[in-house]
Amino acid sequence: MTKTHIEAVCVAQTNDLLGEVPIWCPRERALYWIDAFKPAIHRLVPSNGEVTSWTPPQKLGSFALRHGGGFLLATRVGLALFDPASEAFDIIATPEADRPSNMLNDGRCDRRGRFWVGSLDKMLQQVTGRLYRVDADHSCRPMADDIFLFNGICFSPDDRVLYFADSHRHAIFACDLDIGSGTIGERRLFASTEGRLGVPDGATVDADGFMWSAQFDAGTLVRYAPDGRVDRVVELPVSRVTSCVLGGDSLDVLYVTTATFRLPEERRRREPHAGGVLALDVSVRGLPEPKFGG
Repeated sequence: MTKTHIEAVCVAQTNDLLGEVPIWCPRERALYWIDAFKPAIHRLVPSNGEVTSWTPPQKLGSFALRHGGGFLLATRVGLALFDPASEAFDIIATPEADRPSNMLNDGRCDRRGRFWVGSLDKMLQQVTGRLYRVDADHSCRPMADDIFLFNGICFSPDDRVLYFADSHRHAIFACDLDIGSGTIGERRLFASTEGRLGVPDGATVDADGFMWSAQFDAGTLVRYAPDGRVDRVVELPVSRVTSCVLGGDSLDVLYVTTATFRLPEERRRREPHAGGVLALDVSVRGLPEPKFGG
């Protein structure tokens, strides 16, 4: 394991309460991410530093870009299509209607254009979280349960493994994935963070098949090899790192979202980049992020 400190540049200071789910759009050469609590959807054009923000009508846990334009949002009231130009907001599914104490959290599209999203108990008191698969026809199917705090969903480059974290359990799991049918096998422990500072939050997988996991409250990114071995730990100047993605024209810039939520004032003064987006050169390349097919 190599522990490194790499210069992190704050490329957008949006003072997010809970910045999350960064997505790079190659066509627009732009980075999208959200503030789950304000709520807000942000877009950064790195070439000129321009930031555009939209305010959806509901707090959200994650989102995806759509092939036809606009966004798919995983919100407190369900899954919705959102058009920022017209502000149209249309609910397409309410998978947690039978569990009113739950809310949707982290999500990501696979390379067949399906959106996978997990849930959690809002008060973090019950193990009632589930994993859902949302298809292009807007159907929504439960795929796994017995999840406490769902986070960090991502996929191996060969589409054979689905990863997700249960932050409360300090664990990252792996499931065999059949990309054709959209089915998954039983989860197995990929990596445990028990005994370490922080908890596993958002994640991404690079072109070499290594996972980058943001350690919330630890100020680090951990790069895991495909066998679960810790390959590298990157220290950051912000403690509440939430997620990451490889973007830029060559998919070789690691963008990291951060949070100020419940950050003590003393730590906030010492962390001026908290709530912003950081950019790092980690000398690896990423993979294009798929869009939702519906």
